[in-house]
Amino acid sequence: MKIRDVMTPDIEVVTPGDMLSTAARLMADLGFEAIPVADDNKLIGMITAHDMAVRIAANGSDPEATVVRQAMTTDLLYCFENESTDDVAQKMAEWWVRRLPVVNPEKRLIGMVSLADLPALNAPLHNPKQTAQCDPFRAPYSGGALPPASLEGGLPGVSKLVRDRR
Repeated sequence: MKIRDVMTPDIEVVTPGDMLSTAARLMADLGFEAIPVADDNKLIGMITAHDMAVRIAANGSDPEATVVRQAMTTDLLYCFENESTDDVAQKMAEWWVRRLPVVNPEKRLIGMVSLADLPALNAPLHNPKQTAQCDPFRAPYSGGALPPASLEGGLPGVSKLVRDRR
């Protein structure tokens, strides 16, 4: 199955000349944490809530007087419409992202794909016991998430973050 078959084709975008406050309102209205930045349907960046907080608010800039271009991320992650859903699921896992812009071969923005759109990630579990053993957040006990003592056991990335925040 190809990404063009599962993507959302009608998406909201902002332009690099839009005010940051416009992008923030759009993100709040849609409940998104990131919005693509396009110029004549060509993907040129992404603006995220993190970009706004770190690059603008931390510097004391006024979102009503700051354009998206000044805060957007230009190191783009995207996928092509003709890529397989399995390949894109792998990319998203490697890049730790929940959504990706979808572009055509000319790199024109044509849609977005999210983890929820990918059939491989939404397939029913065939062996719940095996999944519980390899997924640290689906522990085989009924308590839900891992207890705090388990975090000290060395979950990749998580245990270090917990220790660093103490």
